Amino acid sequence: MTALRELTVISGKGGTGKTTLTAAFASLAQNAVMADCDVDAADLHLILDPKVKERIPFHGLQLAVRDEGLCNQCGECEDHCRFGAVDSNYSIIEERCEGCGVCELICPTEAISLVDRVSGTAYLSETRFGPMAHAELHTAEEASGKLVTLVRNLAKKLAKVNGRSIILIDGPPGIGCPVIAAISGVNMVLVVTEPTVSGVHDLERVLGVADHFKVKAAVCVNKADINMDMTRIIQGFCSKRGVEVIGLIPYDNAATEAMIAGKTLIEHGEGVLSAEVRRIWSKVVRMLCG
Repeated sequence: MTALRELTVISGKGGTGKTTLTAAFASLAQNAVMADCDVDAADLHLILDPKVKERIPFHGLQLAVRDEGLCNQCGECEDHCRFGAVDSNYSIIEERCEGCGVCELICPTEAISLVDRVSGTAYLSETRFGPMAHAELHTAEEASGKLVTLVRNLAKKLAKVNGRSIILIDGPPGIGCPVIAAISGVNMVLVVTEPTVSGVHDLERVLGVADHFKVKAAVCVNKADINMDMTRIIQGFCSKRGVEVIGLIPYDNAATEAMIAGKTLIEHGEGVLSAEVRRIWSKVVRMLCG
């Protein structure tokens, strides 16, 4: 059996086109499982239109609960809670509780305990291109990195059950905990950037994270022709870092038209964009499986 390979598409900020590119890859790959690990703002489903087969509750941070029968209203919990999660009646304000456990520790009558709270939902779904794992984190909830890990583990199970050899991961933007969870242990990351000053800065930070975790990286410049001078600067920067720029995607309204139609760039029709994406995918496959 072919060894499982994982590709994560990431970017320094949102809106660079990584989801559009990941969806296009999904329509080109013949043996992939898709995983949307941008759990704070998932949108791969808008293009792939997954049909949910199973829902899995996600437990993030714990929640403090008070037993009114044991509480003597001493006020220790209110005095020690730095998040203001205990009101004047010594009831726990769920939206403010961070599950730190100080109130449980300090309570002299053991009236407070920590319980798991449902912080989101993970989904196992089927798309027109194959199985998909994705998730939704509830508003203002934490532990997005933990949910990313759950989505990746579910994707691996889907790959095993369905005999798939590639996992395509639509990663979160930035360099924080969710990104670390999305790229740790993968075989390759593809960084999507734009030809702007902030794009170069973000690219440098993202490549630094990939380098720290010793993950092979390649770069794709989206809307490369809107500022060719900056695109050349990115190419020079990547050359010095020993990172290959495997694609220069031109600006084209076809990307927006495809999204409005709920299609990938490949499904939308043949053109400059789809041709370039096909070339990029061919290079990705060689790097990923070579």
